[in-house]
Amino acid sequence: MTTVTAQTPADWPATEERARAVQDDLRVRVVLDEPGPPPGTGRVTGVDVAYDDERDVVAAAAVVLDAATLTVVAQAKAVGRISFPYVPGLLAFREIPTVLAALDALPCPPGLVVCDGYGLAHPRRFGLASHLGVLTGLPTIGVAKNPFTFAHGEPDPPRGSTSPLLDGAEEVGRAVRTRAGVKPVFVSVGHRISLDNACAHTLALAPAYRLPETTRRADALCREALRAATYSA
Repeated sequence: MTTVTAQTPADWPATEERARAVQDDLRVRVVLDEPGPPPGTGRVTGVDVAYDDERDVVAAAAVVLDAATLTVVAQAKAVGRISFPYVPGLLAFREIPTVLAALDALPCPPGLVVCDGYGLAHPRRFGLASHLGVLTGLPTIGVAKNPFTFAHGEPDPPRGSTSPLLDGAEEVGRAVRTRAGVKPVFVSVGHRISLDNACAHTLALAPAYRLPETTRRADALCREALRAATYSA
């Protein structure tokens, strides 16, 4: 498996104002009325990123799993320059060029894409999962380790319990208990999937650990790519 080099597009936003304008333009293209693929069928791909700010390098990984068996079907790595400064709410602009390069390097279609982050559970309702879904046309979900700025009640202790992730009265996602008695993960729709189905996929992908296998495997691979990176431009 080789590591491809990601390039930041020439028209990539360079300012917060421009990035927010791009979010506004793309957000209206999010599709919320499709159920998405059934859990446990087809392929599902985890994507994740890791940074070395001192070297100005970001690495991304895409790992394709068979949804029924959770075995690895394919994987790809990409490295590039960090494409945007750190600004809360605009993290997708730091990650997407390299994530897209990793997805493009896969030898097979990715199917459903699971992001380590947010979709609609985002202050502007357009986190990484939604942004990536709109750009690629793929069904996407966000599975985050924390609830960002949103409120939630504790799900009941058994595995599979959920509680709404709320912005006021609006449900923007759900806290999902993937292991009994263990801190939940926070699931939100990205693009072309229902919230019920996104939660069902998350549980199917996490039979033994708190985090989905997609996230666990992509995290390990992107950190490996970052350690080995000799990227220069």
